[in-house]
Amino acid sequence: MSPAIAATDDSAPRLARLSEAAREVLRLAAARGASQADVLLNDDTGLSVNVRMGEVETVERTRDRGVAVTVYFGNRKGNASTADLQPGSLEATVEQACAIARHTEPDPCNGLADADRMATEVREFDGWHPWTLDADGAIALALEAEAAGREADARIANSDGASVHTGDSVSVYANSHGFLGAERGTSHSISLSLIAGRGDRMQRDYWYTSALSPDDLESPVQVGRKAAERTVARLGPRPIRTGEYPVLFVPEMARSFVGHLLGAVSGGALYRKASFLLDHAGKRIFPDWLGIEERPHLPRGLRSTSFDHEGVATVDSDLVRDGVLVRYLLSSYSARKLGLQSTGNAGGVHNLRVGANARDLDEMVRGMGTGLLVTEMMGQGANTVTGDYSRGASGFWVEDGRIVHPVDELTIAGRLPEMFQSIEAIGADVDPRSHIAMGSLLIGRMMVAGEA
Repeated sequence: MSPAIAATDDSAPRLARLSEAAREVLRLAAARGASQADVLLNDDTGLSVNVRMGEVETVERTRDRGVAVTVYFGNRKGNASTADLQPGSLEATVEQACAIARHTEPDPCNGLADADRMATEVREFDGWHPWTLDADGAIALALEAEAAGREADARIANSDGASVHTGDSVSVYANSHGFLGAERGTSHSISLSLIAGRGDRMQRDYWYTSALSPDDLESPVQVGRKAAERTVARLGPRPIRTGEYPVLFVPEMARSFVGHLLGAVSGGALYRKASFLLDHAGKRIFPDWLGIEERPHLPRGLRSTSFDHEGVATVDSDLVRDGVLVRYLLSSYSARKLGLQSTGNAGGVHNLRVGANARDLDEMVRGMGTGLLVTEMMGQGANTVTGDYSRGASGFWVEDGRIVHPVDELTIAGRLPEMFQSIEAIGADVDPRSHIAMGSLLIGRMMVAGEA
């Protein structure tokens, strides 16, 4: 598939309008006596279609705007928002934020990030790739993906539908330090969910492709065939006995463990003392070969940016080095609460890269001997306060380094601190559909609850 790229680009006038509104908001806040203020404005558009069994189910076009205003009167803070860029609405929103601030309790940690931390250069990182796709074109792609999936195997009995989405977003953040940063980005995806088998032996699975540029998407036929292959592979699951086994997670499941790490080292969890990694900066929490890097300036990175949600300049830095937690993830507020400095992570992390010590999934399956390959997890059983971990899982049973049959309705359990230390391998088979770039992950021992 080689989709056409849009010949026209309306991002410049949209950003100009948002920038003008941002300056007006800051002027209105200063005129009302606010000592500091900031504003985040966004303008998003999108097209989404869904088809099922060869029929169109939904076609949706969206256009969303938002203005979020924060004002400070000393250490008192007020927030208000609107979806209207008209002058009267902006004035009313600023007035409301000021009224709220005057009635809140002062907090010495409130305020903008320090002025000397503001980004001095705002760059683009090849994230703007609009797609000239109308509703008919999107429907055709979705129908093509579904047809490819349904025709790939006679055991495909039904479809949960295919979807195509394309969208763009432009945004401006500005504050009373004189900082104004404008950004723009696009996102596109094709997905399909299929059902194989009949009666109580049915199995469901899916596949999707997503990217900033339509040129980087897999074709609808590829999406359909992968969805079909994954779905029929799940037919005929067999039980396994409860016990402790090596557990191997495919990349899209593996990155959830990085998500648990991020939750535990975020400033909000730390200053509330609600993290199993409290006071762990400078301590080894992973095997000594493991590293995690934050790279916010990658070309075409999914979370590339010159500045965070407070205007603080982003920089390349390590989160984990040689298994040691190097730093936390801090906004200016959480940093002040902890007596530390902002890490430029207000709003989250930007493009994490997790180091590998193995090759691909096939090699890791061969090397694990006997154990569980997890391809899907259910539930929210990870507690980043205590470190306890328990989730539903399904996937495949591995014996003598080869997959022998599918399994489902399992529970995998452990404690995150021990699980982190028990990581034996991370593959180089990186899934490109996430800002957390990592491959498959092998944990040497976990409790797997199957049959008694």
